[in-house]
Amino acid sequence: MDICAPFAGIVRYHVAAGDTVATGDALATVEAVKLEAPVLAPGPGTVGKLAREDFSDVLGGQLLLEVNE
Repeated sequence: MDICAPFAGIVRYHVAAGDTVATGDALATVEAVKLEAPVLAPGPGTVGKLAREDFSDVLGGQLLLEVNE
């Protein structure tokens, strides 16, 4: 599953490649002008590659990471 940014901002990851996650686990947070949005795992799986560096700028809809079943 591709996990994308909900809006433009700065991404901060809470997981690393290879981590196992459950449904609802926090994968990352996107922050913009004092607004923070958690990016949650839609289902269980293993984190694949991280598409961006930690604390980098992202655009809304941009790929953040992959979760493999």
